[in-house]
Amino acid sequence: MANSEFSELFKSCMPLFIALGDEVRLTIIEVLASTDSFQTNVRGMNVNEITDQTSLSRPAISHHLKILKEAGLVSARQEGTANYYFLTFGESTRKLCTLGQYLQIYMDPVQ
Repeated sequence: MANSEFSELFKSCMPLFIALGDEVRLTIIEVLASTDSFQTNVRGMNVNEITDQTSLSRPAISHHLKILKEAGLVSARQEGTANYYFLTFGESTRKLCTLGQYLQIYMDPVQ
């Protein structure tokens, strides 16, 4: 991988680092992961349900969900007037794994 490719990959991972670098957002991920909806990926949780399981306000939860969604860690589906949020790690995991593999090769080019 050329330096420019690495630079682009690293830049594309920056929203993930930002999203995962906040304790509140990690708590939201934990709440979403601990629900049965994570296992089935069907329903998800709405902001009120997430708020009930944290000490944060609805506006704060919404703000953090927006950051998680922009980073590709959370998606939402609408049901009536409510949005239901659920974890979506696929693309994010692939990006981070690719970055990790590149860093491993860069740090130990003998491999």
